[in-house]
Amino acid sequence: MESTRQKKIAGVLQRDLGEIIDGVVREHLRGALISVSEVRVTPDLANAKVFVSVFPVAAKSDAMKLLSHQSATIRHSLGTRIRHQMRIVPELLFRLDETLENSEKLNRLLDEKGELPEL
Repeated sequence: MESTRQKKIAGVLQRDLGEIIDGVVREHLRGALISVSEVRVTPDLANAKVFVSVFPVAAKSDAMKLLSHQSATIRHSLGTRIRHQMRIVPELLFRLDETLENSEKLNRLLDEKGELPEL
């Protein structure tokens, strides 16, 4: 269970990483949109899992390659933004958030089966 401090730090990281990643995507991957959907921070604040959504879904492999190659640059940019708020800059681990894709699959399956009966 996350502490209040972890949640606050995750919120700050999510906002700042969203802005940083937006700039990286504009430079290297035109036509794609990457948004930070969630950030989970370990209790010692040394590591952060960054869940990203990619639109269009076809660009997800290119987007994840870009993030893995640019992770040091992104971390450095994050460090300059949060240097007065945190003692250490967490290591960033990027993960694809498949919630949107799973939702689309579920909606497609429901459309194929027809509407659900009312209870």
